[in-house]
Amino acid sequence: MQSVTAGHEATDNMVAEASTAVMRPDHALKGIAMVVAATFLFGLADTVSKHLAILYAVPVVLAARYVVNLALLAVVMGPRHGASLWRANRLGLMVVRGLCLAAASLSMVFALRVMLLAGRFLGEEVHLTGWIAAGCSFVGMLPIVRPGSGLDPEGVALCIFNAAFATVYHLLTRVLTRTETTMAMLFHTALVGTEVFVALLPWSLDGAMPGWVDAGLMVALGALATVGHLMFTAACRQALASLLAPVNYLHIVFAAVLGGLVFGHVPDALAMAAMALAVVSGVAVTLSAQGKAPA
Repeated sequence: MQSVTAGHEATDNMVAEASTAVMRPDHALKGIAMVVAATFLFGLADTVSKHLAILYAVPVVLAARYVVNLALLAVVMGPRHGASLWRANRLGLMVVRGLCLAAASLSMVFALRVMLLAGRFLGEEVHLTGWIAAGCSFVGMLPIVRPGSGLDPEGVALCIFNAAFATVYHLLTRVLTRTETTMAMLFHTALVGTEVFVALLPWSLDGAMPGWVDAGLMVALGALATVGHLMFTAACRQALASLLAPVNYLHIVFAAVLGGLVFGHVPDALAMAAMALAVVSGVAVTLSAQGKAPA
Protein backbone atom coordinates (compact mmCIF):
# COMPACT_ATOMS: atom_id res chain seq x y z
CA MET A 1 0.00 0.00 0.00
CA GLN A 2 2.84 2.35 0.85
CA SER A 3 4.55 1.60 -2.47
CA VAL A 4 1.35 2.42 -4.39
CA THR A 5 0.98 5.70 -2.47
CA ALA A 6 4.62 6.53 -3.10
CA GLY A 7 4.11 5.81 -6.78
CA HIS A 8 1.14 8.17 -6.91
CA GLU A 9 3.14 10.89 -5.14
CA ALA A 10 6.02 10.44 -7.56
CA THR A 11 3.59 10.71 -10.47
CA ASP A 12 2.05 13.89 -9.05
CA ASN A 13 5.50 15.37 -8.49
CA MET A 14 6.52 14.53 -12.06
CA VAL A 15 3.45 16.29 -13.46
CA ALA A 16 3.99 19.30 -11.21
CA GLU A 17 7.62 19.60 -12.23
CA ALA A 18 6.72 19.25 -15.91
CA SER A 19 4.06 21.94 -15.65
CA THR A 20 6.32 24.46 -13.93
CA ALA A 21 9.72 23.71 -15.45
CA VAL A 22 11.34 26.26 -17.71
CA MET A 23 11.97 24.96 -21.22
CA ARG A 24 15.77 25.14 -21.33
CA PRO A 25 17.63 25.07 -24.65
CA ASP A 26 19.22 21.70 -23.85
CA HIS A 27 15.73 20.35 -23.18
CA ALA A 28 14.61 21.82 -26.50
CA LEU A 29 17.29 19.86 -28.35
CA LYS A 30 16.14 16.69 -26.63
CA GLY A 31 12.56 17.46 -27.62
CA ILE A 32 13.53 18.05 -31.25
CA ALA A 33 15.46 14.76 -31.34
CA MET A 34 12.42 12.94 -29.93
CA VAL A 35 10.14 14.43 -32.59
CA VAL A 36 12.57 13.46 -35.37
CA ALA A 37 12.56 9.89 -34.07
CA ALA A 38 8.77 9.93 -33.65
CA THR A 39 8.14 11.21 -37.17
CA PHE A 40 10.39 8.50 -38.58
CA LEU A 41 8.34 5.87 -36.74
CA PHE A 42 5.14 7.52 -37.99
CA GLY A 43 6.54 7.35 -41.53
CA LEU A 44 7.17 3.64 -41.08
CA ALA A 45 3.65 3.22 -39.70
CA ASP A 46 2.19 5.04 -42.72
CA THR A 47 4.05 2.69 -45.04
CA VAL A 48 2.69 -0.37 -43.25
CA SER A 49 -0.79 1.18 -43.20
CA LYS A 50 -0.64 1.83 -46.92
CA HIS A 51 0.06 -1.85 -47.61
CA LEU A 52 -2.65 -3.10 -45.24
CA ALA A 53 -5.28 -0.59 -46.38
CA ILE A 54 -5.11 -2.01 -49.91
CA LEU A 55 -6.04 -5.47 -48.65
CA TYR A 56 -8.35 -4.91 -45.68
CA ALA A 57 -11.08 -2.56 -44.51
CA VAL A 58 -9.61 0.54 -42.88
CA PRO A 59 -11.48 0.05 -39.54
CA VAL A 60 -10.01 -3.47 -39.32
CA VAL A 61 -6.48 -2.14 -39.75
CA LEU A 62 -7.02 0.63 -37.20
CA ALA A 63 -8.77 -1.63 -34.70
CA ALA A 64 -5.74 -3.93 -34.77
CA ARG A 65 -3.40 -0.95 -34.40
CA TYR A 66 -5.22 0.44 -31.34
CA VAL A 67 -5.82 -2.95 -29.68
CA VAL A 68 -2.09 -3.70 -29.92
CA ASN A 69 -1.36 -0.17 -28.62
CA LEU A 70 -3.64 -0.68 -25.60
CA ALA A 71 -2.36 -4.20 -24.91
CA LEU A 72 1.28 -3.09 -24.97
CA LEU A 73 0.60 -0.29 -22.51
CA ALA A 74 -1.38 -2.55 -20.19
CA VAL A 75 1.09 -5.45 -20.23
CA VAL A 76 4.38 -3.54 -20.35
CA MET A 77 3.55 -0.37 -18.40
CA GLY A 78 0.66 -1.55 -16.20
CA PRO A 79 2.71 -3.48 -13.62
CA ARG A 80 5.13 -0.57 -13.25
CA HIS A 81 2.70 2.34 -13.11
CA GLY A 82 -0.35 0.74 -11.52
CA ALA A 83 -3.44 2.94 -11.25
CA SER A 84 -1.46 5.98 -12.40
CA LEU A 85 -1.58 4.45 -15.88
CA TRP A 86 -5.21 5.52 -16.23
CA ARG A 87 -5.62 8.25 -13.59
CA ALA A 88 -6.61 11.54 -15.27
CA ASN A 89 -7.14 15.03 -13.90
CA ARG A 90 -8.87 16.31 -17.04
CA LEU A 91 -10.68 13.28 -18.40
CA GLY A 92 -12.87 15.25 -20.79
CA LEU A 93 -9.89 16.75 -22.63
CA MET A 94 -8.19 13.35 -22.63
CA VAL A 95 -11.19 11.84 -24.39
CA VAL A 96 -11.36 14.70 -26.92
CA ARG A 97 -7.64 14.26 -27.60
CA GLY A 98 -8.16 10.55 -28.16
CA LEU A 99 -11.07 11.18 -30.52
CA CYS A 100 -8.97 13.68 -32.49
CA LEU A 101 -6.22 11.11 -32.95
CA ALA A 102 -8.75 8.44 -33.93
CA ALA A 103 -10.24 10.81 -36.53
CA ALA A 104 -6.77 11.76 -37.76
CA SER A 105 -5.82 8.09 -38.06
CA LEU A 106 -9.02 7.28 -39.95
CA SER A 107 -8.67 10.16 -42.40
CA MET A 108 -4.98 9.47 -42.99
CA VAL A 109 -5.39 5.77 -43.71
CA PHE A 110 -8.37 6.46 -45.97
CA ALA A 111 -6.29 9.14 -47.73
CA LEU A 112 -3.42 6.70 -48.23
CA ARG A 113 -5.87 4.14 -49.58
CA VAL A 114 -7.61 6.59 -51.93
CA MET A 115 -4.38 8.08 -53.28
CA LEU A 116 -2.73 4.72 -53.68
CA LEU A 117 -5.71 3.15 -55.46
CA ALA A 118 -6.30 6.27 -57.53
CA GLY A 119 -2.81 6.43 -58.80
CA ARG A 120 -2.93 30.43 -30.23
CA PHE A 121 -4.43 29.41 -27.52
CA LEU A 122 -1.36 28.09 -25.74
CA GLY A 123 0.06 31.57 -25.08
CA GLU A 124 3.60 30.54 -26.07
CA GLU A 125 6.02 33.03 -27.57
CA VAL A 126 7.03 32.17 -31.12
CA HIS A 127 10.44 33.52 -32.09
CA LEU A 128 11.19 34.85 -35.57
CA THR A 129 13.22 31.74 -36.37
CA GLY A 130 10.23 29.56 -35.55
CA TRP A 131 7.90 31.56 -37.82
CA ILE A 132 10.37 31.48 -40.71
CA ALA A 133 11.10 27.77 -40.32
CA ALA A 134 7.43 26.83 -40.02
CA GLY A 135 6.58 28.96 -43.05
CA CYS A 136 9.37 27.46 -45.12
CA SER A 137 8.33 23.95 -44.08
CA PHE A 138 4.69 24.57 -45.01
CA VAL A 139 5.59 26.14 -48.34
CA GLY A 140 7.96 23.23 -48.88
CA MET A 141 5.11 20.75 -48.52
CA LEU A 142 2.92 22.38 -51.18
CA PRO A 143 4.85 20.96 -54.16
CA ILE A 144 4.55 17.51 -52.57
CA VAL A 145 0.77 17.75 -52.13
CA ARG A 146 0.60 19.71 -55.42
CA PRO A 147 -2.94 21.17 -55.23
CA GLY A 148 -4.62 21.06 -58.63
CA SER A 149 -2.05 18.67 -60.08
CA GLY A 150 -4.42 15.80 -60.78
CA LEU A 151 -4.36 14.20 -57.34
CA ASP A 152 -7.62 12.59 -56.29
CA PRO A 153 -9.73 15.38 -54.70
CA GLU A 154 -11.12 12.95 -52.13
CA GLY A 155 -7.62 12.00 -51.04
CA VAL A 156 -6.55 15.64 -50.77
CA ALA A 157 -9.67 16.47 -48.74
CA LEU A 158 -8.94 13.58 -46.37
CA CYS A 159 -5.38 14.88 -45.95
CA ILE A 160 -6.77 18.30 -45.02
CA PHE A 161 -9.10 16.71 -42.45
CA ASN A 162 -6.15 14.76 -41.10
CA ALA A 163 -4.11 17.95 -40.73
CA ALA A 164 -6.96 19.67 -38.86
CA PHE A 165 -7.51 16.81 -36.39
CA ALA A 166 -3.77 16.29 -35.94
CA THR A 167 -3.30 19.99 -35.15
CA VAL A 168 -5.92 19.85 -32.39
CA TYR A 169 -4.34 16.63 -31.10
CA HIS A 170 -0.91 18.30 -30.95
CA LEU A 171 -2.27 21.36 -29.17
CA LEU A 172 -4.14 19.26 -26.62
CA THR A 173 -1.00 17.21 -26.07
CA ARG A 174 0.86 20.38 -25.12
CA VAL A 175 -1.97 21.54 -22.86
CA LEU A 176 -2.37 18.20 -21.08
CA THR A 177 1.35 17.74 -20.39
CA ARG A 178 0.85 20.44 -17.74
CA THR A 179 -1.51 18.28 -15.66
CA GLU A 180 -1.30 14.66 -16.89
CA THR A 181 1.38 11.98 -16.99
CA THR A 182 2.70 10.74 -20.30
CA MET A 183 1.52 7.20 -19.61
CA ALA A 184 -2.03 8.31 -18.75
CA MET A 185 -2.22 10.35 -21.95
CA LEU A 186 -1.07 7.38 -24.01
CA PHE A 187 -3.41 4.98 -22.22
CA HIS A 188 -6.55 7.07 -22.72
CA THR A 189 -5.69 7.73 -26.36
CA ALA A 190 -5.27 4.00 -26.94
CA LEU A 191 -8.47 3.23 -25.02
CA VAL A 192 -10.59 5.73 -26.95
CA GLY A 193 -9.20 4.56 -30.29
CA THR A 194 -9.81 0.92 -29.39
CA GLU A 195 -13.42 1.63 -28.42
CA VAL A 196 -14.09 3.60 -31.61
CA PHE A 197 -12.66 1.13 -34.09
CA VAL A 198 -13.76 -2.07 -32.36
CA ALA A 199 -17.29 -0.62 -32.46
CA LEU A 200 -16.93 -0.29 -36.25
CA LEU A 201 -15.81 -3.88 -36.78
CA PRO A 202 -19.30 -5.42 -37.28
CA TRP A 203 -19.63 -3.36 -40.46
CA SER A 204 -16.07 -4.08 -41.63
CA LEU A 205 -15.53 -7.84 -41.36
CA ASP A 206 -17.06 -8.91 -44.66
CA GLY A 207 -13.72 -9.06 -46.47
CA ALA A 208 -10.70 -11.34 -46.30
CA MET A 209 -9.11 -11.99 -42.91
CA PRO A 210 -5.36 -11.35 -42.57
CA GLY A 211 -2.87 -14.18 -42.77
CA TRP A 212 0.09 -14.58 -40.45
CA VAL A 213 2.30 -12.11 -42.31
CA ASP A 214 -0.27 -9.34 -42.43
CA ALA A 215 -1.33 -10.05 -38.85
CA GLY A 216 2.32 -9.57 -37.89
CA LEU A 217 2.35 -6.30 -39.79
CA MET A 218 -0.73 -5.16 -37.84
CA VAL A 219 1.09 -5.92 -34.59
CA ALA A 220 4.13 -4.03 -35.89
CA LEU A 221 1.86 -1.11 -36.81
CA GLY A 222 0.55 -0.95 -33.24
CA ALA A 223 4.06 -1.12 -31.81
CA LEU A 224 5.36 1.63 -34.11
CA ALA A 225 2.44 3.89 -33.20
CA THR A 226 2.88 3.21 -29.48
CA VAL A 227 6.58 4.09 -29.41
CA GLY A 228 6.11 7.02 -31.78
CA HIS A 229 3.36 8.65 -29.70
CA LEU A 230 5.31 7.96 -26.51
CA MET A 231 8.27 9.89 -27.90
CA PHE A 232 6.10 12.70 -29.30
CA THR A 233 4.21 13.17 -26.02
CA ALA A 234 7.46 13.15 -24.05
CA ALA A 235 8.92 15.72 -26.46
CA CYS A 236 6.10 18.14 -25.62
CA ARG A 237 7.44 18.21 -22.05
CA GLN A 238 10.85 19.26 -23.30
CA ALA A 239 10.17 22.01 -25.84
CA LEU A 240 7.52 24.54 -26.85
CA ALA A 241 4.95 23.55 -29.45
CA SER A 242 6.05 26.50 -31.61
CA LEU A 243 9.57 25.06 -31.70
CA LEU A 244 8.49 21.51 -32.48
CA ALA A 245 5.93 22.39 -35.16
CA PRO A 246 8.40 22.77 -38.10
CA VAL A 247 10.04 19.46 -37.20
CA ASN A 248 6.68 17.68 -37.52
CA TYR A 249 6.87 18.17 -41.30
CA LEU A 250 9.61 15.53 -41.39
CA HIS A 251 6.76 13.02 -41.05
CA ILE A 252 5.79 13.78 -44.64
CA VAL A 253 9.40 13.54 -45.78
CA PHE A 254 9.95 10.16 -44.13
CA ALA A 255 6.63 8.86 -45.45
CA ALA A 256 7.50 9.96 -49.00
CA VAL A 257 10.98 8.44 -48.91
CA LEU A 258 9.78 5.15 -47.40
CA GLY A 259 6.90 5.05 -49.87
CA GLY A 260 9.42 5.39 -52.68
CA LEU A 261 11.55 2.57 -51.32
CA VAL A 262 8.67 0.16 -50.71
CA PHE A 263 6.12 1.03 -53.41
CA GLY A 264 8.36 2.63 -56.03
CA HIS A 265 6.61 5.99 -55.76
CA VAL A 266 9.71 8.10 -56.37
CA PRO A 267 9.11 11.85 -55.82
CA ASP A 268 9.93 14.09 -58.77
CA ALA A 269 12.58 16.83 -58.69
CA LEU A 270 10.16 19.50 -57.43
CA ALA A 271 8.92 17.31 -54.59
CA MET A 272 12.51 16.39 -53.68
CA ALA A 273 13.42 20.08 -53.51
CA ALA A 274 10.37 20.70 -51.32
CA MET A 275 11.38 17.95 -48.91
CA ALA A 276 14.91 19.34 -48.80
CA LEU A 277 13.46 22.73 -47.81
CA ALA A 278 11.51 21.08 -44.99
CA VAL A 279 14.66 19.32 -43.75
CA VAL A 280 16.70 22.53 -43.89
CA SER A 281 13.97 24.32 -41.93
CA GLY A 282 14.03 21.65 -39.25
CA VAL A 283 17.82 21.85 -39.05
CA ALA A 284 17.58 25.64 -38.74
CA VAL A 285 15.28 25.28 -35.74
CA THR A 286 17.66 22.79 -34.14
CA LEU A 287 20.69 25.00 -34.67
CA SER A 288 18.78 27.98 -33.31
CA ALA A 289 17.91 26.05 -30.15
CA GLN A 290 21.51 24.89 -29.79
CA GLY A 291 22.77 28.43 -30.21
CA LYS A 292 20.69 29.50 -27.23
CA ALA A 293 22.07 26.73 -25.02
CA PRO A 294 24.04 27.83 -21.97
CA ALA A 295 27.80 27.53 -22.23
